Amino acid sequence: MSKTDETLTASTPTPSAADLQDERLLRDQGIGGAAKAFVRRVRGGDIGSLPVVVGLIVIWAVFQALSPDFLSPGNLVNLALQCAAVGTIAIGIVLVLLLGEIDLSVGSVSGLAAAILGQGLTTLGWPLWLVIVVALAVGAAAGLLYGLLFTRFGVPSFVITLAGLLGFLGLQLLILGPNGSINLPYSSPIVQFASASYLPPWLAYVLAAVAAGGLFITEVRRAGRRRRAGLSTGAMSLTIAKSAALFIALAVMVWYLSRDFGTGTSFVFFIVLVVLMNFLLKRTRWGRSVFAVGGNVEAARRSGIRVNRIYISVFVLTSLFATIGGILAAARLNSASLSSGAGDTNLNAIAAAVIGGTSLFGGRGSAWSALLGIIVIQSISNGLTLLSLDSSIRYMITGAVLLLAVIIDSLSRRSRASHGAA
Repeated sequence: MSKTDETLTASTPTPSAADLQDERLLRDQGIGGAAKAFVRRVRGGDIGSLPVVVGLIVIWAVFQALSPDFLSPGNLVNLALQCAAVGTIAIGIVLVLLLGEIDLSVGSVSGLAAAILGQGLTTLGWPLWLVIVVALAVGAAAGLLYGLLFTRFGVPSFVITLAGLLGFLGLQLLILGPNGSINLPYSSPIVQFASASYLPPWLAYVLAAVAAGGLFITEVRRAGRRRRAGLSTGAMSLTIAKSAALFIALAVMVWYLSRDFGTGTSFVFFIVLVVLMNFLLKRTRWGRSVFAVGGNVEAARRSGIRVNRIYISVFVLTSLFATIGGILAAARLNSASLSSGAGDTNLNAIAAAVIGGTSLFGGRGSAWSALLGIIVIQSISNGLTLLSLDSSIRYMITGAVLLLAVIIDSLSRRSRASHGAA
């Protein structure tokens, strides 16, 4: 074990009496104990994704009552495709929020990536792989610049990325040229991937089985590690029930979407990115360091974590996700224009991360926040569009939901502090 791992382990809080009681409930009472432990955690302020899940159910119920087409297979297929681009950008926002920082330039970086894609495929005639490599390189350079300015000169991330928003917007306009719009060739693989590619049902069912199997293996291996460490483990019945429930839920979803075009490939790609980042955050030393820095940067530094490297890596990843999101957005709309990355792109990406459960105060959150949050955001937008309501209503509702999410986060922090679990 390295010094960083040792210090991270040493700095882990000693389990409280409530945590030990939860472990006994999980060990001795199986599924029933898990339910009791969940209620105990909620009462203690550890509400997790509960508010956003409940909110999403309410939103879907209201829109379905007002418009019977909302939960139709065709509309849900379209909703999934709408989530992919901005949801990918939101993954990067989750990362930077975990550090207690912000990136206001993700919209401009995504728009710049769209402009590079448009010019590269049309005017310059570059192969697709080269265009994507160049766009990713530019995005990584933007994040590296942010990270160096933040760590070397101590410039607040708000100011750095605000300057980046303006600077990269200007670069986007320069690349687009006087016309301000470039139509992408519809036959391009990236356009087909983002707008007209769907998984065959059999493959979607296979992926559902893989996801359920992956959850089962992960839980079993986790139980094995805890057993070797002399800690209690949950009942196997709970692990089996969770895996079976996941497979059934995914299989029903695949069956329902297959009544129309099916599961969009770009949406599956987005979920894969979420799963990958969740693994990196939860199962790697780098991920543990991100949470440590976001929780208490001085304590992390004293523990031997190379804090500057963590900041730089996160800023680079945030810009890379913005680049990927910009490419997906341009490909889905079949064009790169002045509106690429503009408008409410920043708002939706940041709102998705916060609404999904990532704390603005740093140190708490999950890559799954991007998925849950963007589904909420796009559900509101999609439902209001079906009702033919003005976009002004959408902005007001989204703002209200965002404010409510921050209030819930603040109240849960107070509750955890009062229960000694902050």
